[in-house]
Amino acid sequence: MRPVFVQFRCNPGQTYAVADAIYDREIVSELYSTSGEFDLLAKIYIPEDADIGRYLSDNLFDIPGISRTLTTMTFKAF
Repeated sequence: MRPVFVQFRCNPGQTYAVADAIYDREIVSELYSTSGEFDLLAKIYIPEDADIGRYLSDNLFDIPGISRTLTTMTFKAF
């Protein structure tokens, strides 16, 4: 499993609904509300054999209320 971090910018007033929908999908290990440019930060473990972009697109990015995402891939834990 490869961990990636995804930040979500939500439409105004939609952050809680987006967070609930993300949790309903049961694929995030951690989900936080954040300050700054994005509203939510999720840690997601992607199966080794999965295409990261397709996996995220198929499982998360169709949630209503998301206006933008930023995915950060990880390489090594220290």
